[in-house]
This record gives sequence, C-alpha cells and structure tokens, in this order.
Amino acid sequence: MDLPKDFQSKMKELLHEEYEAFSKSYEEDKAQGLRINTLKVPVEDFLKITPFTLEKIPWVKEGFFYGTEDRPGKHPFHEAGLYYIQEPSAMAVGEMMDAQPGDKVLDLCAAPGGKTTHMAVGMQNKGFLLANEIHPLRAKILSQNIERMGITNAVVTNETPERLAQRFPSYFDRILVDAPCSGEGMFRKDPQACAEWSLENVAVCSSRQQDILEHASTMLRPGGRLVYSTCTFSPEENEGVISQFIQSNPYFEIEDIQVYEGFGKGRVDWIDDGHEQIGKTVRIWPHQVQGEGHYLAVLKKTDGEEVSKLKIAKVNTKPSQLKEFNQFTEETLMERPQGNFLLFGDQLYILPEEMLSLEKLKVVRPGWHLGTMKKNRFEPSHAMALSLNGSQVKKKWNLQPDSREIISYLKGESIQADGPKGWYLIEVGGFSIGWGKLSQSLLKNHFPKGLRWTGV
Repeated sequence: MDLPKDFQSKMKELLHEEYEAFSKSYEEDKAQGLRINTLKVPVEDFLKITPFTLEKIPWVKEGFFYGTEDRPGKHPFHEAGLYYIQEPSAMAVGEMMDAQPGDKVLDLCAAPGGKTTHMAVGMQNKGFLLANEIHPLRAKILSQNIERMGITNAVVTNETPERLAQRFPSYFDRILVDAPCSGEGMFRKDPQACAEWSLENVAVCSSRQQDILEHASTMLRPGGRLVYSTCTFSPEENEGVISQFIQSNPYFEIEDIQVYEGFGKGRVDWIDDGHEQIGKTVRIWPHQVQGEGHYLAVLKKTDGEEVSKLKIAKVNTKPSQLKEFNQFTEETLMERPQGNFLLFGDQLYILPEEMLSLEKLKVVRPGWHLGTMKKNRFEPSHAMALSLNGSQVKKKWNLQPDSREIISYLKGESIQADGPKGWYLIEVGGFSIGWGKLSQSLLKNHFPKGLRWTGV
C-alpha cells in the first residue's frame, strides 16, 4: 500500500524499531467482524444457525471475526438485523461505554451507527439514547441502522455539539465522542482516507476535537462517564487532546481501562506537557491485533453542577387521533404498545422516557417509529416490524433463509398465500424482517423500496 511520505516519516519517528512490523501490516488483509444483536437473538442461538465461519473477538462479548469467503452483508439475516458488520477494533469503543438499562446516553458523532447500536444492546431498549450526526445524509443512514437493529429508545438528531450542549446541561449518564479525525487507522480499510491525509488536516482535526470534547463535557452529569475515541495514530489528536482537556477541566479524571492482549498504552512521551495519567488511555495497533488503529480514553466527571429543572418533551397526541392505530393493533398485535405517543406530521412515534424537549432542534427520528396515519387507516412502519417478534403478532409468515421465497420478498415481490386477510409479520428463520398484507390469496410486499435487493 502506498502510504503518504509525511505519514511514513512521522510513524518511523514515533515507533522506531516497531515501524517495520507496523508497515508490514498494510500488506495483510484487513480483519472483518460482525457483532451479534442480542436485542434479537442470544449469541449462543445465533452460533447454532449462522452460515458463516466465525472466530471470537477477545475484547467484545458479542463480536466475531468472519471469514474472507463469507458475505454477511448479502444474507437475509443482515436485513433482519441479527448482526451489525463492524470493524473489530471499533467494537472496543462500545464495550468501554458499558451502557446500562435506564441510562441516559449520548452518541455525539454517531453515524453510521455501529457504536450507537452497540450501546443500545447494553441498554436493552430501556432509557434514553440520543444519537447525533451533524451531516444530514449520514444522519439518515444512522437512522436506518437504528431501525434495522430493532432499537425503540433512540432519538436521532442532526445538530452541532454547541446547540445540543445548550439544551442538555449536566444531563447524560454516559457520552461517547467518537471524534472526526484524520483517519490514519483506517488507511487499510479506506483508501480514500489515505488519499486525503495531510499534516495540515491533522492539526485541523485536533482543534476541532478539543471543541467537540468541551461541549460534550458540559452535557455530562457529575459522576458520569465520557469515552473519547479516534481511528487515528496522531498523538496530536489522541494523547494531546486528552491531556489538554484534563489539564483545563479539573472536574475530570482518566479512568483505568481493561487492557486485552495486543492493546497498547497511551504515550505521554509523544506529546509536550503530557498529563501523568495518559498511560491509562489505550492504543490499538494493526500490527499487534486483528484490527485497525484506534485510540480510547475513558473519563469520569468527578464534580460539577447538578441541573434539576429541564424542559420535558411535550406530547401533542390526543386519544381521538389514535383511532386507526388502535384498530390496527387490535387486529394485528397481541398487545398495544404503551408510551408517550407523538404525531410528527402524519408519522406516529413513541418517545423514549425522560426525553427532553427537542423544540427548535433538527430531529431526524424522535423515537420509536410506529407508522403512518393515513386517511381512515394506519400503515405500520418497517421500524415497527423489525422491533417485534412472532409472539407479539396475531399473524405471521415465516420464510427460510436459504429459500427462493425470501429472495423474492427482499426484491419486493408479492407472495402467493392463503389465510385470513390483514397484516402479517414476515419472518426469516423465525426473525422479523418486514410486513406483508394478505388479500385475495396474495401477500402484498411492504419491504421498503429503498432497501430492496437488486441484481440477485
């Protein structure tokens, strides 16, 4: 791989005798991983049905390497949200967050959603998960991935860190800053990152990271956890950012991180005026583990001001507006979903508990998307299908993962079927994958057009 000359010189100066091994790692195939979504299937159950060759990733409970011959992105189980394809080193970040049920969690730079969905698994759909992405198109991709994984307690916003900080002072229990960076750790995975790299961009990223981290810190409650991560090797973006932040924010300290075989320590000798606790941060190197380059620091807020009065989100939905939805649930579901209903235009959502007002913020997804209120009827959303299982519906239609029928369904084709008319939860191997509506022996396809398979 043709690495930038300035990058090679910089890494030689940092690594000395280790540089040769580091450089040779770029001649090897990148490691590929997937993380099992235990919101839908326990790890042991997935391992019994998986068609892939899997090997455990040591640093994440639900993570596995998959073989070069496998194509998990082209399997129906992917569309059913049974796993998330994610770079193995990146999985360490979500694991370090250690999100718990009932937590209030912020993923400040969240797209495409690997770390967001990892934290959601720990939360078990309980609590409030705010996933933010400043770039509009990437925010939509983030929202789609949250939907696919069956997450019901997440809100997606398209905002700046500064505007969120004004709305959520000292609010979150856990915050992730997976900071935009120069991407040096992704050169093997993403050649475009290599082509765009420069020493000047490293300096720009470092300044931006400091700004993002400062805004994030104001949103963390006293006693809360903040995880900072990058996918770059530059000390200016890693140890330098954390050292400067700790020295200017006395209410924060660096926490110890569980170190796995092959993980390295942060290097205080690579920066000027480095903080003495920098050795508690972690570096992941591609020549030492099966994964790309990453840096992690876990920070704890030891003190600060508690904020007690915050504006709670208002619910504008009247019971009379839910008539068609109630009829749908009576005909289709075993139990009616409960929660704070919100009509967002003609779209019906249930808000996460403890969600604050999102008034005047750019909101992509204000909660669990249930469906569309149409004239005299309710049409359920794809998100609703993917968050249900067969025991929660009155009618379902199961297709086998290796069948011609499931490929036809994913391509948008209808299915010949006999049975009571109405909405059916379509399953693949017993796992929900979408909706179908049966009428006159034809199960009409409601798999979203934008997600349909082509060329299969």
